[in-house]
Amino acid sequence: MSRRIIGLTGGIACGKSTVSNYLENIYKIPVLDADIYAREAVEKGSAILERIFQRYGRKVKTEDNSLNRQQLGEIIFNNPEEKIWLESQIHPYVRECFNRHLEQLEAPIVVFSVPLLLEAKLTHLVTEIWVVSCGLEQQIERLMTRNNLSREQAIARINNQMPLAEKIALADLVLDNSGDLEALYTQIDRAISSRAKLIS
Repeated sequence: MSRRIIGLTGGIACGKSTVSNYLENIYKIPVLDADIYAREAVEKGSAILERIFQRYGRKVKTEDNSLNRQQLGEIIFNNPEEKIWLESQIHPYVRECFNRHLEQLEAPIVVFSVPLLLEAKLTHLVTEIWVVSCGLEQQIERLMTRNNLSREQAIARINNQMPLAEKIALADLVLDNSGDLEALYTQIDRAISSRAKLIS
C-alpha cells in the first residue's frame, strides 16, 4: 500500500489547526506542521534570524534579541518584495524539516500542514491536497479575534495570500468550515474513510 501524504492548507484563519488536531487526536495521524518549523527557523541565535536582523535592523528585534514578530509582520504584509525575500530564507529550512521527519515515520498516512503549500510550490511533496475553507466574513472575524487585529489589518492579511477560490480550484478535497465543528468532523471522517478504501 502506498503512503498517503495529505497536504493540508487553506485560507488564513479558516481552521487548518482544527482539522490537523482532529486528525492527530482522533485518527492518530502524524502531523508535520510548517508553522512550527518556520518558528524554529527564526529561533534566537539562528543564522536565519541573524540575516533578518541584518536586513531590517533593531525595529524587528526585542530586548532579549529574539524576533519581534508583530513588527516583521507589518513589514512583509505591506511589501510583497520583502515577503518574497523572507520566504526565500525560511522555505528551504521548512522543506528540509519535512523531508527529514518524514523519513523517520512509518505511518501509512501523514499530514503536512502548510499554510503556503500552493504559494510555495510544495505540492510535489504530497499525494493529495486538502483545502479548508469558510466564508469571507467568518474568516475576517476569526482572524480579528485570533490575532487581535482591526478589520482593516485582517483584510490586508487575507488579501496578501493566494485567493481562497484559487486554492479550492486546485484541491483534491475541500473541507467547508463555515458550519459547526460536528459538520466539519463529519467531512473529515468521510474523507479518511472513503480515500482509505481507494488505496487499500
